[in-house]
Amino acid sequence: MLMTSRTLVIVNTTGRQGASLARVATAVGYNVRAHITTKLSEKDGAVAKELRELDNIELIQGSLEDPKLISRLFVGARRAFINTISWGDEVAIGKALANAAKKAGVQHYVYSSMPDHAVFERGWPSLPLWSCKFTVENYIRQIGLPATFVYTGIYNNNFTSLPYPLFCMQLQPNGGFQWTAPFHPDQPIPWLDAEHDVGPAVLQIFKDGLQKWSGHRIGLAYQLLTPRQVCAAFARGLQRPCSYKRGPITVEVPIPSGYRSQLEGIEILFGKHEAPYFGPDIQAPSEALELWEGYRGMEEYAREVFPLEEAANGLTWMN
Repeated sequence: MLMTSRTLVIVNTTGRQGASLARVATAVGYNVRAHITTKLSEKDGAVAKELRELDNIELIQGSLEDPKLISRLFVGARRAFINTISWGDEVAIGKALANAAKKAGVQHYVYSSMPDHAVFERGWPSLPLWSCKFTVENYIRQIGLPATFVYTGIYNNNFTSLPYPLFCMQLQPNGGFQWTAPFHPDQPIPWLDAEHDVGPAVLQIFKDGLQKWSGHRIGLAYQLLTPRQVCAAFARGLQRPCSYKRGPITVEVPIPSGYRSQLEGIEILFGKHEAPYFGPDIQAPSEALELWEGYRGMEEYAREVFPLEEAANGLTWMN
């Protein structure tokens, strides 16, 4: 693999963040080396099909717990975007990726991190699926890997009328929706349409370079909306009633134990303590708007995307 300024490594390319970046990066001429955990097949859906059809993309399939895969992943690349999830020991995987990137001479490493609220010493708990990312972020800083860190807001795309916990827009008898969650109804929360907006924003981070973003934490969110404002945006977008109810998180479907612990922590951190989503030090959306102004807001998402995603899940309420 030859060194080229146009080679970009993406880890977790089938996720919303990675897929968004792969789309825009290949479109503007980057050679994308895209990590995927399993071989793509038709049953993997629209994202898998799209990745197979992109130009300028090399798919690297395998486990991130495989040292041989990690050792060759970054060879010849100068830029990388990393968004790990809980495939195994996320801290060990995150450190191994950072070590390999540094050894390969990666010049700009953008890592999708999240805060550990416990470090602010205000009695706030750590969220288990976030604190591991913060641990990896600190390690990246310690080894001197040239990096920028993006902290993503809540995905607009999390909403569904299926009975999944926390972001269920429950269909009501009158044809409207009700969202029940532990957030204070009037507390602003950062939101992001990950599929639409992560790619252009991260591409601009690479374009601006380390002279602007070295070591920086960016709150990647484009709207601060309270739960009531979210529901108002859905009502306008769908032309249906939509209301918010503050209440505990209910779990009606099987979920992994780690996610259950995350949900329990969210109830305490954001429900009981009403902590700021990114902690007190990161502000949004000012820096996100510096990167990309063509974002898709909540009302547009509700009107144009939510019904399509619901239809893809086999739901028919929009018919």
